[in-house]
Amino acid sequence: MHSKFKILCVTLQLNSNIMGFFSSLFSPVKSEEDNRKKVDRKNFDILKYDGIRAQRAGKTEYAVKCFTEALKIQADFETMKYLMSACYMLNKPDQALEVLNTMVDAGEEPVSTLLARANLLFTMGMNTEAVADCVRAIEIEPENPLAYFQLAKSEHALGELTKAIGNLENATRLKDDFAEGYALRAGINHTLKNGNDALTDVEKVIELTPEDEMAYLLRGRIHELLGDTDAAFLDYREASELNPFNEEAYLLAGQLMMAQEKYGEAVTLFDEAIEHNEKFAKAYIERAHAKHKTGDHEGALADEEKAGELNESNLDKKEKTAGNHNFDDLYKGNII
Repeated sequence: MHSKFKILCVTLQLNSNIMGFFSSLFSPVKSEEDNRKKVDRKNFDILKYDGIRAQRAGKTEYAVKCFTEALKIQADFETMKYLMSACYMLNKPDQALEVLNTMVDAGEEPVSTLLARANLLFTMGMNTEAVADCVRAIEIEPENPLAYFQLAKSEHALGELTKAIGNLENATRLKDDFAEGYALRAGINHTLKNGNDALTDVEKVIELTPEDEMAYLLRGRIHELLGDTDAAFLDYREASELNPFNEEAYLLAGQLMMAQEKYGEAVTLFDEAIEHNEKFAKAYIERAHAKHKTGDHEGALADEEKAGELNESNLDKKEKTAGNHNFDDLYKGNII
């Protein structure tokens, strides 16, 4: 009995030694792999969050480098979003599109990603491709008003106005407080000279967003189309009161006065515009036209000279800043 017990102990010891041998043989490999994964995760996190901090600090070029290197380690959808936004901020739409293509292929958040790509394609003038993305988004989520709105924007750009109106009807049916949808449809109907339909839509826009100066400008144009010049003038003045720096509001109101041969009143209006913005070159030109009509040719020539100086100065500024793009004011955390 003692002898059998001794043999059993020896056997167990041998088995233990064998297991220990194999454990020592394979465990370092597993440990090395685990360590490498830990290092990769750490490096990914460092690069990703360094990129986020850099982007928030306005160091967008550095942010792009960080996000790009992070994605070499791990294909992370959130990091792709940050990289796409950073590329857009740098006015690199081709690179932003390349990232969005990868995001679409990843299949995460399919509708929002398709609509983001459609919006980018729209800004790049690739409207046929944008339409295709919108159609795909609608197939996935047929009750999404933004999909119909983006589709209508792209169709509008392609000149397919009837289709655009139809899709805007879908958008506003699904979202009855969709101010942007009503505004776009009002603008298209204005283009088509459907004055009454346009007026109905723009009235809805003003009801929803009573502080929107652009809605008053659009309603003013619609009133002009319908022959109600007094109502048009009041809308243009409302827009300039909401925003005294809205140049278009002054120009439209002044041109309306000129058409009615109210030259003295037009001069007064452009005086006000220039008081708010002394570098408003077009206001000087329009005031010069009005002054010529009132017989103030000397004042008109002075205004023309001033307008020429301002236009030359503006041209110089454009040439100096050509190629420099800053999207910081447009970017508020998401390009869409």
